[in-house]
Amino acid sequence: MSTETTASVSTHILDTSIGKPAEGVAISLSARTGPGGEWAALGGSATDADGRCKDLPALPEGTTHVRLDFETETYFFKKQAEAQQDAPRVRDSGAFFPEVIITFAVNPGEHYHVPLLLNPFGYSVYRGS
Repeated sequence: MSTETTASVSTHILDTSIGKPAEGVAISLSARTGPGGEWAALGGSATDADGRCKDLPALPEGTTHVRLDFETETYFFKKQAEAQQDAPRVRDSGAFFPEVIITFAVNPGEHYHVPLLLNPFGYSVYRGS
């Protein structure tokens, strides 16, 4: 929940290689106060069947920068195993980017929705609404 002194963050992931939400992607949230501040790990969650992560930890007062760490390697490894079942694996992980780390600045009292568009060989992010 956002207040006058804190920002809030939400995210979701769409796997653009299959045109569906990415379920089960682990996400870690960190925050810091000021550009030179130390990162504080706040916890994490995982995406649901709709690719949404609805229970990220609240940001502490004074947060100026946020970092979302998406664990994509495990997700793509599972997807590759499902697709290939009895066929031999082509790659070790199925993902060129084993993790995606997004860092962005925040202002108190504002909500930041940061969607991740993901495929095995690329990604894109933007500030959503």
